[in-house]
Amino acid sequence: MKQFAVIGLGNFGSYLASYLHERGHEVLAIDNDPHQVQSLRDRVSRAVVADATDREAMEALGVPQMDAAVICIGADMSYSILATLTMKDMEVKRILAMAISEEHGRVLEKVGASELLFPEKHLAFSLAERLHNPNMLDYLPITEGFSIIQLAPPKEFIGKSLRDLDLINRQGIQVMAIKETVPDRFQLIPTAGYIVKDSDILILLGPNETLEKLREKEA
Repeated sequence: MKQFAVIGLGNFGSYLASYLHERGHEVLAIDNDPHQVQSLRDRVSRAVVADATDREAMEALGVPQMDAAVICIGADMSYSILATLTMKDMEVKRILAMAISEEHGRVLEKVGASELLFPEKHLAFSLAERLHNPNMLDYLPITEGFSIIQLAPPKEFIGKSLRDLDLINRQGIQVMAIKETVPDRFQLIPTAGYIVKDSDILILLGPNETLEKLREKEA
């Protein structure tokens, strides 16, 4: 189980917070609107009315100790920027911030966002691809009970070939691709002889329960 702070409880933030909670994670939902907080109270671990730019309040809530903070504030650019800066000043491990434009995104990166979210842009791209190619599988999870994930290889994978691991027969997991960071390249449908390195990122398709067990073993 991981701990997440979701800041900004509009449609995107509310869906994100409740879905993370459904997956078994501890979720702290934060907004300065009491109505938004009240509507989500039964669907997360904790929902509180607070100012995400108030460092003292965020520290009291334990935000710096969480695995990630997701800033889902789109309409008020200045507030989202200040909230991101506050997370950076508190040295939150991972800061994801929603941007409404490329310019907004560049500012968020400069003040500390480690990852940017463009929900409308990504949704438009996904829809365009589905309209262009109706047969393309672009929905994740693929079907109920199955997902595609990116995973750092567990320690017992390192130095072994995909043939030796035999994930498809042993665990029902298909290795769809491997991102190599050293050297920087992408292996699509890697061969059985591929030797897994500790710097690799595996892209896997399989049952949610089995994938979750692998996540717990990440190197």
